[in-house]
Amino acid sequence: MGYDLQAVVGGEVLRVGSRQLPAARLASIGQGLSLMPMTDEFFDSIALGSEEGALGFWRLPEGFAKTLADWSTAGPVAYVEAEYFGGVGEQTAVVWDAGAIVLGPLHEPEGRPSSPGGSPISQALRRLGVVAGVGEDEFKAVGLGRHRSVDGWLA
Repeated sequence: MGYDLQAVVGGEVLRVGSRQLPAARLASIGQGLSLMPMTDEFFDSIALGSEEGALGFWRLPEGFAKTLADWSTAGPVAYVEAEYFGGVGEQTAVVWDAGAIVLGPLHEPEGRPSSPGGSPISQALRRLGVVAGVGEDEFKAVGLGRHRSVDGWLA
């Protein structure tokens, strides 16, 4: 079974910013955060032509990275990607705050263990204020394992 996620994560700043984007959909993930999945429809609505991914991400258009930086003047916002199949995969994350990148982009390639500070997504979530309980990381604390695909978050 696989796991596939490309999404923006943030608090109130994400809820306010997404109002400008008709194709954006939000899902609450707990601890005051929401997730905006990068569905095909949403990606197509924000990509400008054949725009390639920004900052080493597969599904983050350059122009939208600037939008996220702008949104972050009102609070931190992250963009995360993860792809796993059979327990093997990779993940990448970046966080903006006050208009600038403050974490990353962090990349954990296939076959490499997580850094002592945790996986890129867990580090990004921690930067957004997520607090993990005993025996869990930030990824688990907000329930990012509830759905296995981008579309699952909108069902």
